[in-house]
Order: sequence, then C-alpha cells, then structure tokens
Amino acid sequence: MPDKTMSFAGENLRINPQRLWDSLMDMAQIGPGVAGGNNRQTLTDDDAKGRALFQKWCEEAGMSMAVDQMGNMFMRREGSDPEALPVYVGSHLDTQPTGGKYDGVLGVLAGLELVRSMNDLGITTKHPIVVTNWTNEEGTRFAPAMLASGVFAGMHTQDWAYDREDADGKKFGDELNRIGWRGEETVGDRKMHAFFELHIEQGPILEAEEKDIGVVTHGQGLRWIEMRVTGKDAHTGSTPMPMRKNAGLAMARILEKVDEIALAHAPDAVGAAGHIDVYPNSRNVIPGKCVFTIDFRSPDLAVLTEMESQAKAAAQKICDDMGLTIEMETVGGFDPVTFDEECVGMIRAAAERLGYSHRNIVSGAGHDACWINRVAPTAMVMCPCVDGLSHNEAEEITMEWARAGADVLFHAVVEKAGIAE
Repeated sequence: MPDKTMSFAGENLRINPQRLWDSLMDMAQIGPGVAGGNNRQTLTDDDAKGRALFQKWCEEAGMSMAVDQMGNMFMRREGSDPEALPVYVGSHLDTQPTGGKYDGVLGVLAGLELVRSMNDLGITTKHPIVVTNWTNEEGTRFAPAMLASGVFAGMHTQDWAYDREDADGKKFGDELNRIGWRGEETVGDRKMHAFFELHIEQGPILEAEEKDIGVVTHGQGLRWIEMRVTGKDAHTGSTPMPMRKNAGLAMARILEKVDEIALAHAPDAVGAAGHIDVYPNSRNVIPGKCVFTIDFRSPDLAVLTEMESQAKAAAQKICDDMGLTIEMETVGGFDPVTFDEECVGMIRAAAERLGYSHRNIVSGAGHDACWINRVAPTAMVMCPCVDGLSHNEAEEITMEWARAGADVLFHAVVEKAGIAE
C-alpha cells in the first residue's frame, strides 16, 4: 500500500456518523412497517421510491448512475485512472415484509457515506468506486434470495429470474418493468477490482462478546427445499382416525426429522421451516395439502449435502408410510463461501488501525457478497445488532456500531482503490 494512502489512515479517514444515521432514518420513512421497521419489498412502489431517493443522494454526491436489466443500480465515482477496474461496495435496499431499518440498507448507505466523506476530505482514488444496490436480495417476494446478484454471477439465467412469481402470480420481469427500473445494460458484463459489503450481523455473537467489528472469513452454505405434501381434505369430527390422510400430520413429522438432522450436525449446522402454507386452513377440516420450505445451513458442503439427502429420504418414507404423495424441489441455495484472503486482511487491518475490537466470524445468513465472491475478490464486514435480532421490525443497532462498521469499510475500500498520485 503506498505511503500516501496510509497517511489518510488515521483520524482524518472517518465517515460522518450523524449524516449516515440521518440517511438511514430518512430511507426508513419509505415503506414503513406497522411496528417501527420497514415493509419495502422488492419491485413494489415503495422499492421504486427508495431507489429514486438513493439515486438523488448519489447524484448530489457527484456520482453517475447505470442500471442493468435486473434492476441492479451502479452509482459510480470516477477515479484518476478511467481504465482501472472499479472497487464496488454495497448491499440491498429491499426488506422483509416485517423487516428492520438496517438489514441491507446500512451497506448501501454506508457506501454512499464513504463517497460523501471522500468528497469532504478531497480524496481521489486511482480506481473508480461504484456503490451498488442489488435487486431482490431478500427473496421474500420472489424466491430465491440474492436473485439479481445470482444472475450477475451467472448462477441463474435472466429469463428464469424474470419468470419467478410472487404469491399473487405476478412475475419478476413484469414487476421490474412496471416500477420503471429495468435498465438496458447486460447483466454481468461489468468487471470488478473487488467488492466489499457491510452488513449487520443478524446474530448475537458480536454484541455478546462486546466486539465492534466482525471480520467475515466465510459464509454458510444454504439449501431451501420446498416440499408439497398432498393428502385428502376431510371433516375433523366425522372421519375415523385410521381413514385419514392428514397432510398436516405428515408435515409435523417431517419437521421433527429436520430438527433431529440439524442437531445431529451441531454446532455449526442449523435447520428449520420458516415458510408454511396449510390448505384449506380451516378449523374443522383435516389439511389436505401442506407446502413448506426447509432451510438448512452449514459452512461445510459435505454436511449441507448430507442433511439435504437425509431430509428428502425421511420425508419420502413418512409420506409413503402414511399413504400420501410428496413433491420435493430445491428452490434456492448456494455452497459455503470462503472470502478473498487479501480483502479480508484489509478489513482486519482497518479494524486494528482504528482501534476497534474485532473477531473473525462466519456469516450465518446469505448475502449478495456470497454470489459476487464467485466473480471478483470479495469480503464482508459486520457490526453488531441488538440481541442478534433481524428480519423483525424491532431490529436495532446503535449509531456507534454503524460508525465503526462504516469506518472500517471506508479504510478497506480506499486501500483497495488506492490514493491517486
């Protein structure tokens, strides 16, 4: 790293924490939830409003915008060498239906804040810097999660992504067009010097150990297995027990096996079902159909594969024994991730340089960085969140936690981008 860059590495190279916090609170006014959080699901009218506000802020900071055919937003700050590959930084602006104000949004707005702070300090980097908002990271409306970054990294085709449907049968491609955020740029054509993502931990480790910074070395692998169990609707009062074809009971037995399988691969593996639909969902009707998605995660690919295999075999046997039918499809997932050693080292060195306490951590959640790691050197930095709570309107962080994460991000990005001569 040139000495000139390191001369910026002290007190001067800090973001403006109040400005970052104000931006977070202003963005939270778009798509407010019912309990203090946010419901700004992807490709809704509120998503479009959030994108427009982000665009306005970035253009006021001197950045230019490009949008690709998946709606990914790329806000560019020029470097001294226009031929140099850009350093990318960002996350996502979409939220869960009952999401918090920080999940994803912190990483996008911290990217904006570091550009604003570079403007304040008169810093020019050799490599351009591009602040990115990835479309549909959450996957709550259109499965799978990290859909647009997955297309960017070549994990999904664009046509397949466009055909994803929400619960109302609306297609991703149609909704992207409807809100006016389908760009013309070919997805995945961009080349990156590196990608950095700041995110709240979404777990309790950093807060419990009183660490300011999580240096993310790996990401857990994930498998989403959708199961459709079909039995027969029948009256709960007049159908004899031996003659029932109870899809709800089969689902309960399958979910018990899921818990057993995850516990057998403890401590790093986890498993549960979060999305469950029961039909007809009436008090006096035995369920004739259940649709649910099993979520398995592990940092070990062999373990992840084994858990998926065991769950499918157990589910098939349960349904066969009960005279029910079952359909199973792996509808989402990714293999465990090892982040770029050099970029991870820059994050660790930044935390040490700034005097922030830190520890290595494995991300238990999926992030856009997990896909981008396949096409560019990538690393993540995490900050604590209160009680480890996320995907909940009560999700909370402190301004100081946000500042620490953004400061570390600032240092790592500037180091990778290089100070202009």
